[in-house]
Amino acid sequence: MNASLPSLTTRDTVLVSLFAALIVVFSLMPPVPLAGIPVPITLQTLGVMLAGAMLGPWRGFLACALYMLLWMIGLPVLPGGRGGLGVLAGPTGGFLVGMVLGAVLIGALVQSWLPRLRQVVAQGAAVFLACLIGGIALVYAVGVPWLAVTTGMGLEKAAWASLVFVPGDLVKAALVATIVVQVRRAWPMPWR
Repeated sequence: MNASLPSLTTRDTVLVSLFAALIVVFSLMPPVPLAGIPVPITLQTLGVMLAGAMLGPWRGFLACALYMLLWMIGLPVLPGGRGGLGVLAGPTGGFLVGMVLGAVLIGALVQSWLPRLRQVVAQGAAVFLACLIGGIALVYAVGVPWLAVTTGMGLEKAAWASLVFVPGDLVKAALVATIVVQVRRAWPMPWR
């Protein structure tokens, strides 16, 4: 079985870079700190959901991995102007790792579901569901235990505290669904 990685075209490289930059822009929007939890409300996941849904699993992964590389080498591209490997050891580290995995899952689900659907409402619902599964459930599945371990607050308390993010993430998923359906109607792009 030959499981080679797809080669990148110039178009792929531009799209990956563009979406990594988009995630950086969303990350640099001022974070909203919350009482009782050391993880702020940010717009990062909006960029991650868009990358996965628009680019597909492979390019979505690369866009998020490039963003991750930028902050890991110390560039201040995280909310609050943070960066560096030390972020991984903090309470937000799991959410950041989960975002990369989430983009892959969103991309795979959208790539699988959208071509089979003809109605705009069904396509929007499929993208929304993909964002719920990959952009919320998977990100939280990695981020919440990480938050619990790094803060010592316990898994149950971390899970309850993280529920404060759900309404905003649902709005982001709905926004992504609307954008993706409209953009793909005007500019169909093959997923990779």
